[in-house]
Amino acid sequence: MTDKSKILIVEDDADTSDMLREYFNLRGYEVLTAAWGSDALELCRRIPPDLIILDIRLPDINGYDICQELRSNLQTRRIPIIFLTHQDGREDVITGLKLGAVDYMTKPFDIEELGLRVHNALQRASYQNLVSPITELPADHFLEEQLKPLLERERWAVLYLGINDLAFFSKVYGFETIDDALRSITLVLDTVVKEVGTISDFAGYLGEGNFIVVTTPERVQRIKEEIVARLGRESDESYRFGDKRVDFVRPDDTARMSQQNPLISISVGVVTNEKAILTEGRPSAR
Repeated sequence: MTDKSKILIVEDDADTSDMLREYFNLRGYEVLTAAWGSDALELCRRIPPDLIILDIRLPDINGYDICQELRSNLQTRRIPIIFLTHQDGREDVITGLKLGAVDYMTKPFDIEELGLRVHNALQRASYQNLVSPITELPADHFLEEQLKPLLERERWAVLYLGINDLAFFSKVYGFETIDDALRSITLVLDTVVKEVGTISDFAGYLGEGNFIVVTTPERVQRIKEEIVARLGRESDESYRFGDKRVDFVRPDDTARMSQQNPLISISVGVVTNEKAILTEGRPSAR
């Protein structure tokens, strides 16, 4: 990791806190410390760290409660947390990991081992920031970097796939159902690209329910047809994307109506650098 990686040490024992601060400072990390849980939460709010080393027994707030609070906040939910504590019971470890900690170490501890665990956790977090946490497909700047060499090929085709009325659907069913739908679509895209595409073909997530696949003009139509067919079969076999029989609330919350058509539809478009091929398909998804 770079020397800009910021570690927050939440430890009420002054000797342990000083030792950890000196060790990680010498290794190029920026180190913040807090002896009280309330101070740690305030620091995370003002200066979100890249990783937290967290004791469980603190003067004011239990370390488990701190972890739960951080995981419930959108700004801090993805910060890696390593518990470092005297509590070495099996149930203690299980509780910590269930709350979302990436690691759990007990005192007394080997500081070199802790250093390696911190390094590994930061590396994993760095990679996860390059991909969508829901679809695990490349996103944002990483997606742009992956696309550049593919779009520099002499001949290319891009397939776009997007969920229509995503905000409306999420209002009816909630974000968890949307996440399930996105993961299901990702699985279909990934499978089709591997089976039908070339070794250099590429799928990515643009956000807001929008996906792309970069392939060749010869393969793009087959990939499109397979994706549309498989999404259609999946919607016939399950109600994973919703339930067409539901009475749903209109966006203004003023009226209900019985909806017999699928609540989700998928738009699919294709563009190549040979000739413009603008097509649209709408495989239904219940």
